[in-house]
Amino acid sequence: MLYTEMVTAPAVVHGDRERLLGFSDGEHPLALQLGGSVPAELAAAVKASGPYGYDEVNLNCGCPSDRVQSGCFGAVLMERPALVAECVAAMQGETAAPVTVKCRIGVDDQDPAEVLPRFLETVASAGVRHFIIHARKAWLQGLSPKENREIPPLDYALVLTMKRQFPELTICLNGGVTALAQVQALLDQGLDGVMIGRAAYHDPASVLIGADALWGEDFAPDAFGVVTAMLPYVEAHLAQGGRLHQITRHMLGLFTGRPGARGWRRVLSEGANRPGAGTDLVLEALAQVQAGVRSAA
Repeated sequence: MLYTEMVTAPAVVHGDRERLLGFSDGEHPLALQLGGSVPAELAAAVKASGPYGYDEVNLNCGCPSDRVQSGCFGAVLMERPALVAECVAAMQGETAAPVTVKCRIGVDDQDPAEVLPRFLETVASAGVRHFIIHARKAWLQGLSPKENREIPPLDYALVLTMKRQFPELTICLNGGVTALAQVQALLDQGLDGVMIGRAAYHDPASVLIGADALWGEDFAPDAFGVVTAMLPYVEAHLAQGGRLHQITRHMLGLFTGRPGARGWRRVLSEGANRPGAGTDLVLEALAQVQAGVRSAA
């Protein structure tokens, strides 16, 4: 399942909804991830997203950036579980899709073993059945957002304890997972799911190709097949007035660690932003990888 980047509720209410909320049907199942802390505003954002047909709406209570803190949403909401409960209740009133919550195990000097179960219990009392827990604290003072993704120690054991303590809830883990073997091990310990962020973005072939097989799905293209499958999507985007780099900049890591990867990145990085760049450039970049594979054989 795919999650959007976090979009703030005020942006959805007052901004360009097609740009912020529009997506391709091929991205289903897709969750809209919202940021906010005003129940009525979040409800309005959820209502606005209704015609787009998201499969889930997620409230972000985990983002540690300064901008998020100043707006009183994101990870700072770990300190205000009752407000989170009000927010999700208001959101549920505007959608039939599941409303879920992504959170941290705590912030700053909080004791996660005390804070996290109280947070889950309070928010679950408002009807949320699905939580994605980033298994690190967020240090709102002294660490940058990037450092908050890497420095606070991971506590997978606490997340596993939460699943045992709240067996009726769907508990998924996020943070530090970079390989499918880790995913399988965590699922085997009883978790309901695993969310992978940066690793799936920077090295998608290693992380995502083969993931379907964990659920018995017969869908296992190699990275070359992924490029071929993306070409109609690219053409449709260009036909609607889009630019090639808007797609290919997210594909630069597709051949990470493979022969020809540098040539793939170079061709796309140098050419995709030029006027008129299209699928021919993608195929030119792909030829760099194919040549690299032949020379390495």
